Amino acid sequence: MSEALAIDVQGLTKRFGDKTVVDDFSMQVPRGKIYGFLGPNGSGKTTTIRMMCGLLKPDAGGGTALGHDIIRESREIKSRVGYMTQKFSLYGDLTVRENLTFMARLHALKNTTSVVEAALEEYALAPRANQLADTLSGGWKQRLALAAASMHDPGLLLLDEPTAGVDPKARRDFWDRIRVLARKGVTVLVSTHYMDEAVQCDNIAFIAYGRKLIDAPSADIPERVGLITWRIEGKGLQPIYDALHGADGVDQIARFGSALHVSGRDAERLERAIAPYRGQDGLIVEKAKTGLEEAFIWLMTGSEDNFQ
Repeated sequence: MSEALAIDVQGLTKRFGDKTVVDDFSMQVPRGKIYGFLGPNGSGKTTTIRMMCGLLKPDAGGGTALGHDIIRESREIKSRVGYMTQKFSLYGDLTVRENLTFMARLHALKNTTSVVEAALEEYALAPRANQLADTLSGGWKQRLALAAASMHDPGLLLLDEPTAGVDPKARRDFWDRIRVLARKGVTVLVSTHYMDEAVQCDNIAFIAYGRKLIDAPSADIPERVGLITWRIEGKGLQPIYDALHGADGVDQIARFGSALHVSGRDAERLERAIAPYRGQDGLIVEKAKTGLEEAFIWLMTGSEDNFQ
């Protein structure tokens, strides 16, 4: 395994009963990168991440994480992984300091008191150190969970839907802290189906129903998908939506506030479809950059649910 890679896995497969939840998954993740795993609920994102990090044994395939074999050396990997679950999983009837102390002892960290105090200061939790965890707001619970997951200096940090249910300011603050960890060399794997989380990632893997559809730097994803997009903005968009939905050259149409994003793979046919609306009073029709959300919808449209 290259020293530049935090994870290098091939052919990972996982079955539960007669259902294949992850199917022949391979990936290389560079050290110090924030890697997003994007896909609908139930698509196998969390199962894939757990196998990649030695937390769940695959039925087939293998590889390495942090230089250790994910099957034979899973214990060594687990000690270097931080895991933040979607649901707050610390103890609500313990204080902030007590929760961090418990986690420090769980990881058998030396100088527990100084480690906990450092975490309280780093995450601005010191003023709330004696507050019961259950009384914290969603954003502060999230901050506590991140402090607990990272206080043992993990090489890998796993985040499962990390900003669900928190306000935009808390979300921005959270991602600022994640980028600080990545600059220190921590590799971050993020499972999500939210676009505003996905755009924070250096790389994205789209996963649908156990299969990897695409894996590339975030900025390259829309171009890889090959969609061309036009934006139609104005009032009275519903009749336009109805007329263009399924029209020749229109592969996808979606509403974004006061605008329609009309996408297709054939530029000429797409332009013919939107031509009647160009120059109409009250409408702005212009070429737009295809975004991650259009790419995501397009990829999901062609995917078959393996649980149906």
